[in-house]
Amino acid sequence: MSASNGTPEKRPGGTVWLTGLPSAGKSTIAIGLAERLRADGHRVQVLDGDEVRAALSPDLGFSKEDRDTSVRRIGYVAELLAEHGVTVVVPVIAPYAMSREAVRDRHAARDVPYLEVHVATPVEVCADRDVKSLYARQAAGEISGLTGADDPYEVPVDPDLRIHTQHQTVEESVRNVRALLTARGLA
Repeated sequence: MSASNGTPEKRPGGTVWLTGLPSAGKSTIAIGLAERLRADGHRVQVLDGDEVRAALSPDLGFSKEDRDTSVRRIGYVAELLAEHGVTVVVPVIAPYAMSREAVRDRHAARDVPYLEVHVATPVEVCADRDVKSLYARQAAGEISGLTGADDPYEVPVDPDLRIHTQHQTVEESVRNVRALLTARGLA
């Protein structure tokens, strides 16, 4: 798309934060949403929690403080990209409400759109999916501190959207997030 003078149309950026348990479907939805937005001409960046943690926070463990620091770092990168017209899709567990609120507040302080999507998949469904074998490893005693199993996940009280992936397809989930973006003027 271009403006009437022939220059590319400047689209607003924003952050779409997908939070939920491990294996809830956050990354799958993020990838589908990114593909759809790119096909529509949007500049999009997916900031996968595991990938960004490995690049920006290899020094951090999984204590509450370290998880908070990791979430805030990812949020900062998302905010920077969004300020420059990129739609940033962030599939990150982000188990603590205070960390998510800090990211939302930073975005608000800079007048950068931020949408929180809770991928509300029950832990039993996540454990059945177990795409990284985390639940199986936790059950076998090989790991501890797994969010939703033996470490807390603070469910968002008032997200912009709540998706129940056990009741809908990936495409339906992507459509719901895309509709939210459209309703908020971001797509």
